[in-house]
Amino acid sequence: MAKMKKPFPIMPTLIALMSALYFLVPLYATFLFSLKMTRGEYSFASYRSVLNSSIFIDTITFSTIASLCAIVIGTVIIVPTAYWVRLKLPHIRPVIEFISLLPLVVPPVVLVFGYIRVFGSNSWLPLAGSDQGTNLLLVFGYVVMSMPYMFRAVDNGMSVIDIKTLTEAAESLGASRIRTIAFVIFPNVRGAIMSGAFLTFSISLGEFVLASLLNRPAFGPYLVQLGQDRAYEPAALAIMAFAFTWACMALMQLFAVKKPGSRWFPRLSIKLYKKVEA
Repeated sequence: MAKMKKPFPIMPTLIALMSALYFLVPLYATFLFSLKMTRGEYSFASYRSVLNSSIFIDTITFSTIASLCAIVIGTVIIVPTAYWVRLKLPHIRPVIEFISLLPLVVPPVVLVFGYIRVFGSNSWLPLAGSDQGTNLLLVFGYVVMSMPYMFRAVDNGMSVIDIKTLTEAAESLGASRIRTIAFVIFPNVRGAIMSGAFLTFSISLGEFVLASLLNRPAFGPYLVQLGQDRAYEPAALAIMAFAFTWACMALMQLFAVKKPGSRWFPRLSIKLYKKVEA
């Protein structure tokens, strides 16, 4: 009996195609516009103008470092919290989930004015009175804003592993609770942590409200300011920021899927060496 062929999935294909066009067409239009800085021809003059600016290098470096710090701090806070709630305190999980969703309700402008009010010059901890303290406030703001995404990603990652069995096995071998979290739980949820890190990095790199009101030399305020003063450079900067973000995400994904002890690049085989020598 001949097998019946499955019908071609027309609707899912159309939905996927329309979604791709919705994403790619504006990106292509922005890229095409960024090449029209020189009248009558396509050129990369706008890209050269951006790359020759020292402000661009300073702001993208500052935002990248701040985003990476937010990822590290968020991971150190969220992973042990989600682990402990699932292992010992499952009855307060609804409370933790509610707290993790609060940044979606509280606007960033309220958050930053709360920081200025609490940590101002007249506070018992005047972080806003120095550049280092204000940078720390900005990083903490990024941690808070990314908390819903980081917590959801880590919590979903922990739901697919047997935390209780892994903990009992580690403790039976003499591992402390901190060592269990660092060397047993972290490696098993590394993919989930990277998923949260992707979102944290994307949110933090181009964030405007916190960086602007805290008067930090971040990439978001620079992008807005450049858009008010220039025409073609902002389009080039948007394309470059998009490419930079995806490149960093690709590197983080490479780290996430890398097995412990494995090489970053595969070793060339003996056959390939022989072909090269021949």
